[in-house]
Amino acid sequence: MDQVRVSLEKLQNPNCLIIVPFQKFNISAQMAEYKSKEAFGLARSIDLNVIDVITFRVNSFKPGCLLKKGKIEEIDSVIKKEDISLVYIDLSLTPVQQRNLEKAWNVKVIDRTGLIIEIFASRANTSEGKLQVRLAQLDYQKSRLVRLWTHLERQRGGLGNIGGPGETQIEADKRMIKEEMQRIRKQLEKVKTTRELHRKSREIVPYPVIAIVGYTNAGKSTLFNLLTKASVIAEDKLFATLDPTMRIVKLPSRKTVILSDTVGFISELPTQLIAAFRATLEEVIAADIILHVIDSTSPSLVNHIQNVEEILTELGIEEKWRYQTLHVYNKMDAKKIDFIKPIDGLEISALENKNIDLLLQQLDACLAVDEINMEITIKSNEGEKLAWIYRHANVISVEHADLEIKLLVLISRVNLAKWQAKYVLPS
Repeated sequence: MDQVRVSLEKLQNPNCLIIVPFQKFNISAQMAEYKSKEAFGLARSIDLNVIDVITFRVNSFKPGCLLKKGKIEEIDSVIKKEDISLVYIDLSLTPVQQRNLEKAWNVKVIDRTGLIIEIFASRANTSEGKLQVRLAQLDYQKSRLVRLWTHLERQRGGLGNIGGPGETQIEADKRMIKEEMQRIRKQLEKVKTTRELHRKSREIVPYPVIAIVGYTNAGKSTLFNLLTKASVIAEDKLFATLDPTMRIVKLPSRKTVILSDTVGFISELPTQLIAAFRATLEEVIAADIILHVIDSTSPSLVNHIQNVEEILTELGIEEKWRYQTLHVYNKMDAKKIDFIKPIDGLEISALENKNIDLLLQQLDACLAVDEINMEITIKSNEGEKLAWIYRHANVISVEHADLEIKLLVLISRVNLAKWQAKYVLPS
Protein backbone atom coordinates (compact mmCIF):
# COMPACT_ATOMS: atom_id res chain seq x y z
CA MET A 1 0.00 0.00 0.00
CA ASP A 2 1.06 3.54 -0.65
CA GLN A 3 1.95 4.98 2.75
CA VAL A 4 2.69 8.61 3.52
CA ARG A 5 4.01 9.94 6.84
CA VAL A 6 3.06 13.53 7.62
CA SER A 7 5.93 15.40 9.21
CA LEU A 8 4.85 16.92 12.53
CA GLU A 9 6.66 18.52 15.43
CA LYS A 10 7.74 15.88 17.93
CA LEU A 11 6.26 16.47 21.36
CA GLN A 12 7.62 15.62 24.80
CA ASN A 13 6.62 12.24 26.31
CA PRO A 14 4.57 11.11 23.31
CA ASN A 15 2.01 8.36 23.83
CA CYS A 16 -0.61 8.85 21.10
CA LEU A 17 -0.50 7.61 17.52
CA ILE A 18 -2.92 9.04 14.95
CA ILE A 19 -4.00 6.90 12.01
CA VAL A 20 -5.77 8.43 9.01
CA PRO A 21 -6.80 5.69 6.58
CA PHE A 22 -8.63 6.58 3.38
CA GLN A 23 -9.68 4.92 0.16
CA LYS A 24 -7.74 5.64 -3.04
CA PHE A 25 -10.68 6.67 -5.16
CA ASN A 26 -12.29 9.25 -2.90
CA ILE A 27 -9.58 11.65 -1.78
CA SER A 28 -6.83 13.79 -3.30
CA ALA A 29 -3.28 14.13 -1.97
CA GLN A 30 -3.99 17.70 -0.86
CA MET A 31 -7.12 16.61 0.98
CA ALA A 32 -5.23 13.72 2.60
CA GLU A 33 -2.67 16.17 3.97
CA TYR A 34 -5.39 18.48 5.24
CA LYS A 35 -7.27 15.63 6.93
CA SER A 36 -4.05 14.59 8.66
CA LYS A 37 -3.53 18.10 10.01
CA GLU A 38 -7.15 18.31 11.12
CA ALA A 39 -6.82 14.96 12.93
CA PHE A 40 -3.69 16.29 14.64
CA GLY A 41 -5.62 19.43 15.65
CA LEU A 42 -8.43 17.35 17.11
CA ALA A 43 -5.99 15.32 19.19
CA ARG A 44 -4.15 18.40 20.41
CA SER A 45 -7.45 20.04 21.36
CA ILE A 46 -7.50 17.88 24.46
CA ASP A 47 -3.72 17.95 24.86
CA LEU A 48 -2.98 14.41 23.73
CA ASN A 49 0.74 13.79 23.27
CA VAL A 50 0.99 13.00 19.57
CA ILE A 51 4.16 11.38 18.26
CA ASP A 52 3.14 10.87 14.66
CA VAL A 53 0.31 10.89 12.16
CA ILE A 54 0.28 7.99 9.72
CA THR A 55 -1.90 8.16 6.62
CA PHE A 56 -2.26 5.33 4.15
CA ARG A 57 -4.45 4.35 1.23
CA VAL A 58 -6.52 1.19 1.18
CA ASN A 59 -8.85 -0.31 -1.40
CA SER A 60 -11.58 -1.10 1.10
CA PHE A 61 -12.25 -1.25 4.84
CA LYS A 62 -12.83 -4.59 6.53
CA PRO A 63 -16.05 -4.95 8.54
CA GLY A 64 -14.34 -6.89 11.34
CA CYS A 65 -10.97 -5.20 11.93
CA LEU A 66 -11.13 -2.23 9.51
CA LEU A 67 -7.63 -3.03 8.16
CA LYS A 68 -5.89 -6.05 6.66
CA LYS A 69 -3.75 -8.28 8.87
CA GLY A 70 -0.45 -6.99 7.43
CA LYS A 71 -1.29 -3.35 8.14
CA ILE A 72 -2.48 -4.19 11.67
CA GLU A 73 0.83 -5.96 12.37
CA GLU A 74 2.81 -3.06 10.89
CA ILE A 75 1.04 -0.56 13.16
CA ASP A 76 1.47 -2.92 16.11
CA SER A 77 5.24 -2.76 15.70
CA VAL A 78 5.10 1.05 15.82
CA ILE A 79 2.92 0.92 18.94
CA LYS A 80 5.37 -1.34 20.76
CA LYS A 81 8.45 0.57 19.61
CA GLU A 82 7.12 3.98 20.69
CA ASP A 83 5.35 2.76 23.85
CA ILE A 84 1.97 3.97 22.60
CA SER A 85 -0.95 3.89 25.03
CA LEU A 86 -3.65 5.42 22.80
CA VAL A 87 -4.43 5.11 19.08
CA TYR A 88 -6.75 7.63 17.46
CA ILE A 89 -8.30 6.52 14.15
CA ASP A 90 -9.79 9.39 12.15
CA LEU A 91 -12.90 7.45 11.15
CA SER A 92 -16.12 6.41 12.80
CA LEU A 93 -15.60 2.81 13.86
CA THR A 94 -18.20 0.18 14.59
CA PRO A 95 -18.12 -1.29 18.10
CA VAL A 96 -16.81 -4.57 16.65
CA GLN A 97 -13.97 -2.86 14.77
CA GLN A 98 -12.99 -0.85 17.85
CA ARG A 99 -12.99 -3.94 20.10
CA ASN A 100 -10.98 -6.06 17.65
CA LEU A 101 -8.33 -3.38 17.13
CA GLU A 102 -7.93 -2.95 20.88
CA LYS A 103 -7.41 -6.68 21.25
CA ALA A 104 -4.90 -6.75 18.38
CA TRP A 105 -2.82 -3.81 19.67
CA ASN A 106 -3.49 -4.11 23.40
CA VAL A 107 -4.03 -0.33 23.69
CA LYS A 108 -7.03 1.94 23.95
CA VAL A 109 -8.50 2.85 20.55
CA ILE A 110 -10.68 5.93 20.04
CA ASP A 111 -12.46 6.92 16.84
CA ARG A 112 -13.44 10.31 15.42
CA THR A 113 -16.87 10.31 17.04
CA GLY A 114 -15.47 9.41 20.45
CA LEU A 115 -12.71 12.00 20.27
CA ILE A 116 -15.02 14.83 19.25
CA ILE A 117 -17.37 13.94 22.11
CA GLU A 118 -14.37 14.00 24.48
CA ILE A 119 -13.40 17.44 23.18
CA PHE A 120 -16.92 18.73 23.72
CA ALA A 121 -16.91 17.26 27.24
CA SER A 122 -13.71 19.13 28.07
CA ARG A 123 -15.12 22.42 26.71
CA ALA A 124 -18.61 22.45 28.23
CA ASN A 125 -18.88 25.03 31.02
CA THR A 126 -22.57 25.74 31.47
CA SER A 127 -25.05 23.28 32.97
CA GLU A 128 -26.79 23.07 29.59
CA GLY A 129 -23.58 22.26 27.76
CA LYS A 130 -22.71 19.55 30.28
CA LEU A 131 -26.15 18.00 29.90
CA GLN A 132 -25.83 17.99 26.13
CA VAL A 133 -22.40 16.36 26.25
CA ARG A 134 -23.57 13.75 28.74
CA LEU A 135 -26.47 12.86 26.45
CA ALA A 136 -24.11 12.47 23.50
CA GLN A 137 -21.74 10.31 25.57
CA LEU A 138 -24.53 7.97 26.65
CA ASP A 139 -25.88 7.69 23.12
CA TYR A 140 -22.40 6.80 21.88
CA GLN A 141 -21.69 4.31 24.67
CA LYS A 142 -24.95 2.36 24.62
CA SER A 143 -23.95 0.40 21.50
CA ARG A 144 -20.48 -0.33 22.90
CA LEU A 145 -21.36 -1.76 26.29
CA VAL A 146 -19.94 -5.14 25.36
CA ARG A 147 -16.48 -3.54 25.56
CA LEU A 148 -17.16 -2.56 29.16
CA TRP A 149 -18.15 -6.08 30.19
CA THR A 150 -15.67 -8.35 28.43
CA HIS A 151 -14.55 -9.60 31.85
CA LEU A 152 -17.94 -11.32 32.18
CA GLU A 153 -17.67 -13.29 28.94
CA ARG A 154 -16.48 -16.38 30.85
CA GLN A 155 -19.77 -16.39 32.74
CA ARG A 156 -21.92 -16.71 29.63
CA GLY A 157 -23.78 -19.96 29.44
CA GLY A 158 -27.23 -21.36 29.96
CA LEU A 159 -29.49 -23.41 27.75
CA GLY A 160 -31.64 -22.42 24.78
CA ASN A 161 -32.41 -18.70 24.85
CA ILE A 162 -31.41 -18.27 28.48
CA GLY A 163 -28.47 -15.89 28.70
CA GLY A 164 -25.69 -15.90 31.25
CA PRO A 165 -24.87 -13.26 33.87
CA GLY A 166 -22.79 -11.28 31.37
CA GLU A 167 -25.75 -10.66 29.10
CA THR A 168 -27.96 -9.84 32.10
CA GLN A 169 -25.53 -7.21 33.32
CA ILE A 170 -25.30 -5.62 29.87
CA GLU A 171 -29.07 -5.43 29.58
CA ALA A 172 -29.33 -3.90 33.04
CA ASP A 173 -26.71 -1.34 32.11
CA LYS A 174 -28.54 -0.51 28.87
CA ARG A 175 -31.72 0.12 30.85
CA MET A 176 -29.83 2.43 33.21
CA ILE A 177 -28.43 4.36 30.24
CA LYS A 178 -31.85 4.71 28.63
CA GLU A 179 -33.35 5.95 31.89
CA GLU A 180 -30.56 8.49 32.37
CA MET A 181 -30.95 9.68 28.77
CA GLN A 182 -34.67 10.21 29.38
CA ARG A 183 -33.92 12.26 32.51
CA ILE A 184 -31.40 14.40 30.63
CA ARG A 185 -33.82 15.01 27.75
CA LYS A 186 -36.43 16.22 30.25
CA GLN A 187 -33.87 18.59 31.80
CA LEU A 188 -32.91 19.88 28.36
CA GLU A 189 -36.57 20.52 27.58
CA LYS A 190 -36.70 22.76 30.65
CA VAL A 191 -33.57 24.56 29.44
CA LYS A 192 -35.19 24.96 26.03
CA THR A 193 -38.30 26.45 27.65
CA THR A 194 -36.13 28.93 29.58
CA ARG A 195 -34.27 29.85 26.40
CA GLU A 196 -37.59 30.45 24.62
CA LEU A 197 -38.71 32.73 27.46
CA HIS A 198 -35.47 34.71 27.13
CA ARG A 199 -36.00 34.91 23.38
CA LYS A 200 -39.55 36.19 23.88
CA SER A 201 -38.28 38.85 26.25
CA ARG A 202 -35.83 39.96 23.56
CA GLU A 203 -38.66 40.06 21.03
CA ILE A 204 -40.48 42.50 23.30
CA VAL A 205 -37.48 44.85 23.14
CA PRO A 206 -36.87 43.67 20.29
CA TYR A 207 -33.34 43.58 18.94
CA PRO A 208 -32.39 41.74 15.76
CA VAL A 209 -30.22 38.67 16.37
CA ILE A 210 -27.09 38.01 14.28
CA ALA A 211 -25.69 34.49 14.72
CA ILE A 212 -22.05 33.83 13.86
CA VAL A 213 -21.47 30.39 12.34
CA GLY A 214 -18.59 28.71 10.57
CA TYR A 215 -16.19 25.80 10.48
CA THR A 216 -14.28 25.33 13.70
CA ASN A 217 -11.18 27.50 14.09
CA ALA A 218 -12.31 29.94 11.39
CA GLY A 219 -11.92 32.90 13.77
CA LYS A 220 -15.53 33.33 14.89
CA SER A 221 -14.68 34.08 18.52
CA THR A 222 -11.93 36.51 17.55
CA LEU A 223 -14.45 38.41 15.42
CA PHE A 224 -17.04 38.22 18.19
CA ASN A 225 -14.58 39.69 20.70
CA LEU A 226 -13.64 42.49 18.32
CA LEU A 227 -17.25 43.49 17.62
CA THR A 228 -18.49 43.22 21.20
CA LYS A 229 -15.36 44.15 23.19
CA ALA A 230 -15.86 40.83 24.98
CA SER A 231 -13.30 38.28 26.14
CA VAL A 232 -14.65 34.98 24.85
CA ILE A 233 -11.98 32.26 24.59
CA ALA A 234 -10.38 32.59 21.15
CA GLU A 235 -7.58 30.03 20.87
CA ASP A 236 -5.96 28.41 17.86
CA LYS A 237 -7.73 25.19 18.78
CA LEU A 238 -10.65 23.28 17.35
CA PHE A 239 -13.87 23.84 19.30
CA ALA A 240 -12.39 26.56 21.53
CA THR A 241 -15.96 27.86 21.92
CA LEU A 242 -18.71 25.45 22.89
CA ASP A 243 -21.44 27.18 24.87
CA PRO A 244 -23.27 30.01 23.05
CA THR A 245 -22.42 33.57 24.07
CA MET A 246 -24.55 36.64 23.34
CA ARG A 247 -23.68 40.35 23.53
CA ILE A 248 -25.19 43.70 22.53
CA VAL A 249 -23.58 45.52 19.57
CA LYS A 250 -24.23 48.98 18.12
CA LEU A 251 -24.09 49.23 14.32
CA PRO A 252 -23.03 52.42 12.44
CA SER A 253 -26.70 53.36 12.06
CA ARG A 254 -26.90 53.33 15.88
CA LYS A 255 -29.14 50.32 15.61
CA THR A 256 -28.77 47.84 18.48
CA VAL A 257 -28.38 44.15 17.65
CA ILE A 258 -27.65 40.97 19.59
CA LEU A 259 -24.59 39.07 18.37
CA SER A 260 -24.42 35.34 19.14
CA ASP A 261 -21.24 33.24 18.98
CA THR A 262 -21.92 29.55 18.37
CA VAL A 263 -20.05 26.25 18.38
CA GLY A 264 -17.85 25.61 15.37
CA PHE A 265 -18.88 22.99 12.82
CA ILE A 266 -16.72 20.18 11.49
CA SER A 267 -16.97 17.54 8.78
CA GLU A 268 -18.47 14.22 9.82
CA LEU A 269 -19.91 15.78 12.96
CA PRO A 270 -21.23 12.88 15.07
CA THR A 271 -24.99 12.44 14.77
CA GLN A 272 -25.14 12.21 18.55
CA LEU A 273 -23.90 15.79 18.78
CA ILE A 274 -26.20 17.08 16.05
CA ALA A 275 -29.16 15.94 18.15
CA ALA A 276 -27.71 16.85 21.54
CA PHE A 277 -26.62 20.35 20.53
CA ARG A 278 -29.75 21.32 18.65
CA ALA A 279 -30.77 23.53 21.58
CA THR A 280 -27.42 25.33 21.39
CA LEU A 281 -27.98 26.01 17.70
CA GLU A 282 -31.52 27.30 18.23
CA GLU A 283 -30.08 30.83 18.28
CA VAL A 284 -29.10 30.26 14.65
CA ILE A 285 -32.60 29.04 13.81
CA ALA A 286 -34.15 32.17 15.34
CA ALA A 287 -31.55 34.63 14.02
CA ASP A 288 -32.48 37.48 11.69
CA ILE A 289 -29.10 37.24 9.94
CA ILE A 290 -26.48 34.49 9.78
CA LEU A 291 -22.90 35.75 9.70
CA HIS A 292 -20.86 32.95 8.11
CA VAL A 293 -17.12 33.17 8.85
CA ILE A 294 -14.82 31.30 6.45
CA ASP A 295 -11.12 30.57 6.99
CA SER A 296 -9.58 31.97 3.79
CA THR A 297 -6.24 30.26 4.54
CA SER A 298 -7.65 26.73 4.44
CA PRO A 299 -7.14 24.69 1.26
CA SER A 300 -10.42 22.97 2.10
CA LEU A 301 -12.59 26.09 2.41
CA VAL A 302 -14.98 24.74 -0.25
CA ASN A 303 -15.55 21.63 1.85
CA HIS A 304 -15.93 23.78 4.97
CA ILE A 305 -18.67 25.82 3.32
CA GLN A 306 -20.42 22.63 2.26
CA ASN A 307 -20.19 21.21 5.79
CA VAL A 308 -21.75 24.34 7.29
CA GLU A 309 -24.52 24.32 4.68
CA GLU A 310 -25.28 20.65 5.34
CA ILE A 311 -25.61 21.16 9.09
CA LEU A 312 -27.80 24.25 8.71
CA THR A 313 -29.96 22.35 6.22
CA GLU A 314 -30.36 19.60 8.82
CA LEU A 315 -31.59 22.28 11.21
CA GLY A 316 -34.27 23.21 8.70
CA ILE A 317 -33.04 26.70 7.81
CA GLU A 318 -31.98 26.21 4.20
CA GLU A 319 -33.94 29.29 3.06
CA LYS A 320 -32.25 31.47 5.67
CA TRP A 321 -28.86 30.17 4.52
CA ARG A 322 -29.66 31.22 0.96
CA TYR A 323 -31.25 34.61 1.54
CA GLN A 324 -30.32 35.85 5.02
CA THR A 325 -26.64 34.95 5.26
CA LEU A 326 -23.65 37.29 5.00
CA HIS A 327 -20.41 35.46 4.12
CA VAL A 328 -17.00 36.79 5.19
CA TYR A 329 -13.55 35.41 4.39
CA ASN A 330 -11.47 35.82 7.55
CA LYS A 331 -7.68 35.79 8.08
CA MET A 332 -6.87 37.92 5.03
CA ASP A 333 -3.77 39.03 6.97
CA ALA A 334 -2.41 35.46 6.82
CA LYS A 335 -3.53 34.55 3.29
CA LYS A 336 -0.46 33.80 1.19
CA ILE A 337 -2.03 32.88 -2.15
CA ASP A 338 -4.98 34.08 -4.18
CA PHE A 339 -8.05 31.91 -4.23
CA ILE A 340 -11.32 31.78 -6.11
CA LYS A 341 -14.30 32.55 -3.90
CA PRO A 342 -16.80 29.71 -4.15
CA ILE A 343 -19.41 32.06 -2.72
CA ASP A 344 -19.61 35.87 -2.68
CA GLY A 345 -18.27 37.43 0.49
CA LEU A 346 -16.25 40.22 2.08
CA GLU A 347 -12.57 39.66 2.95
CA ILE A 348 -11.71 40.66 6.52
CA SER A 349 -9.15 40.16 9.25
CA ALA A 350 -10.64 39.93 12.72
CA LEU A 351 -7.14 39.69 14.19
CA GLU A 352 -5.92 42.94 12.60
CA ASN A 353 -9.29 44.76 12.44
CA LYS A 354 -9.28 45.01 8.65
CA ASN A 355 -12.51 45.77 6.74
CA ILE A 356 -14.54 45.46 9.93
CA ASP A 357 -16.15 48.85 9.24
CA LEU A 358 -17.32 47.50 5.85
CA LEU A 359 -18.68 44.41 7.56
CA LEU A 360 -20.74 46.52 9.99
CA GLN A 361 -22.08 48.58 7.09
CA GLN A 362 -23.13 45.40 5.27
CA LEU A 363 -24.89 44.13 8.39
CA ASP A 364 -26.73 47.45 8.58
CA ALA A 365 -27.72 47.11 4.91
CA CYS A 366 -28.99 43.55 5.43
CA LEU A 367 -31.18 44.62 8.34
CA ALA A 368 -32.48 47.66 6.42
CA VAL A 369 -34.06 45.54 3.69
CA ASP A 370 -37.24 45.16 5.72
CA GLU A 371 -37.30 48.78 6.95
CA ILE A 372 -39.29 51.80 5.80
CA ASN A 373 -38.79 55.56 6.05
CA MET A 374 -41.57 57.46 7.76
CA GLU A 375 -42.28 60.62 9.72
CA ILE A 376 -43.58 60.38 13.28
CA THR A 377 -44.96 63.34 15.20
CA ILE A 378 -45.28 63.33 18.98
CA LYS A 379 -45.91 65.95 21.65
CA SER A 380 -42.92 67.51 23.35
CA ASN A 381 -43.95 66.13 26.75
CA GLU A 382 -44.29 62.52 25.56
CA GLY A 383 -40.92 61.35 26.80
CA GLU A 384 -41.89 57.69 26.92
CA LYS A 385 -42.76 57.66 23.22
CA LEU A 386 -39.59 59.50 22.31
CA ALA A 387 -37.46 57.01 24.25
CA TRP A 388 -39.28 54.09 22.60
CA ILE A 389 -38.56 55.45 19.13
CA TYR A 390 -34.85 55.88 19.89
CA ARG A 391 -34.67 52.31 21.20
CA HIS A 392 -36.51 50.69 18.31
CA ALA A 393 -35.78 52.81 15.23
CA ASN A 394 -32.98 54.61 13.49
CA VAL A 395 -33.71 58.35 13.92
CA ILE A 396 -32.51 60.18 10.82
CA SER A 397 -33.54 63.72 11.73
CA VAL A 398 -35.39 65.62 14.49
CA GLU A 399 -37.35 68.86 14.13
CA HIS A 400 -38.72 70.74 17.17
CA ALA A 401 -41.76 72.94 16.58
CA ASP A 402 -43.67 74.61 19.43
CA LEU A 403 -45.28 71.72 21.32
CA GLU A 404 -44.40 68.98 18.86
CA ILE A 405 -41.42 66.94 17.76
CA LYS A 406 -41.21 65.65 14.20
CA LEU A 407 -38.90 62.70 13.64
CA LEU A 408 -37.84 61.13 10.34
CA VAL A 409 -37.08 57.51 11.18
CA LEU A 410 -36.08 54.25 9.57
CA ILE A 411 -38.10 51.54 11.27
CA SER A 412 -38.71 47.84 10.64
CA ARG A 413 -42.19 46.70 9.75
CA VAL A 414 -42.29 44.57 12.90
CA ASN A 415 -41.46 47.53 15.13
CA LEU A 416 -43.87 49.77 13.25
CA ALA A 417 -46.66 47.31 14.01
CA LYS A 418 -45.66 47.32 17.67
CA TRP A 419 -45.60 51.14 17.70
CA GLN A 420 -49.05 51.33 16.21
CA ALA A 421 -50.46 48.73 18.59
CA LYS A 422 -48.90 50.43 21.63
CA TYR A 423 -49.41 54.14 20.94
CA VAL A 424 -51.71 54.75 17.97
CA LEU A 425 -55.33 54.57 19.09
CA PRO A 426 -57.91 53.28 16.59
CA SER A 427 -59.86 56.09 14.97
